[in-house]
Amino acid sequence: MRLVILDDYDLASEWAAKYICNRIIQFKPSQGRYFTLGLPTGSTPLGCYKKLIEYHKNGDLSFKYVKTFNMDEYVGLPRNHPESYHSYMWNKFFKHIDIDPNNAHILDGNAPDLQAECDAFEKKIEEAGGIDLFVGGIGPDGHIAFNEPGSSLASRTRLKTLAMDTILANAKYFDGDLSKVPTMALTVGVGTVMDAREVMILITGAHKAFALYKAIEEGVSHMWTVSAFQQHPRTIFVCDEDATLELRVKTVKYFKGLMHVHNKLVDPLYSMKEEN
Repeated sequence: MRLVILDDYDLASEWAAKYICNRIIQFKPSQGRYFTLGLPTGSTPLGCYKKLIEYHKNGDLSFKYVKTFNMDEYVGLPRNHPESYHSYMWNKFFKHIDIDPNNAHILDGNAPDLQAECDAFEKKIEEAGGIDLFVGGIGPDGHIAFNEPGSSLASRTRLKTLAMDTILANAKYFDGDLSKVPTMALTVGVGTVMDAREVMILITGAHKAFALYKAIEEGVSHMWTVSAFQQHPRTIFVCDEDATLELRVKTVKYFKGLMHVHNKLVDPLYSMKEEN
């Protein structure tokens, strides 16, 4: 497990974007050889998405041979609702890059048979050859995707009832009106993300500090589902200084002492201009 600690949110976002960029380019994607990327929503990945868009517009990165699978989607929210994750992904990321819409997979929270939709999503991931890099964020209660506290660490894509903490946290996107916040969602399972060849989790802000502490300094627990990734062979936690506030000084010093190694993963930043 790697813990990458940057000074602030912007630097953490840039490091994560550089890492994704380098992984895609080093993979050498082409027709019949797609790089498969798992993606999150929420406020944390926005800075990362902005940098990836910048790399694309500069001609350094293409998503032509990239397939994406999103973590989750609300149930019962129209696809064109401004707060649906379909809207989020297209407005914040997909419409600014050259991804083929057929290669951008997002769960349908309005499907007539929600369990069949979840099963089909797992099958699509399998048919794509599995996920090369799953990027995720977490909630203050340590949930990954919508795998709320108490979720099975072997769970697959399914329908989940949202915890009240999650509903309260999401109310800001619905004019602060709790009655407008969806109470159910379709989500990939912890086991689904664990099957990815590599996982990168973005954790920023003091309000996520206790969750980061639970994720890396305490044991694996289904009450803090992000802690499961201690057992993944290739996990990178990318965080800012504020997110480390609950960690032991010794832990922070240890991982900061490895930054010269971690930075070699993103420096130099590769470019498709050079590859071509």
